[in-house]
Amino acid sequence: MRPLPGVNTFGGMWRELVPDARWKRMAPLRPRRRHAPTRGRARCDDRAALRGIMFVLKTGIAWEDLRAEVFGVSGITCWRRLDA
Repeated sequence: MRPLPGVNTFGGMWRELVPDARWKRMAPLRPRRRHAPTRGRARCDDRAALRGIMFVLKTGIAWEDLRAEVFGVSGITCWRRLDA
């Protein structure tokens, strides 16, 4: 995912939070989807959600302060994924 033009990317740190090696280790731990992919709202990217979770845990910001424009997923969605 590429950031929007003119949006602060926190020095590119958001890309480094989930490198390929970390994603390969963590991908099998993802919660399973509850419904068929054709029902309801489309699910956001799992890697983007993990990136947002890692950013919040690393910086200590509030979940509501996570900018969806930068990470492609809202802080509340990241919190729900962490809870799952």
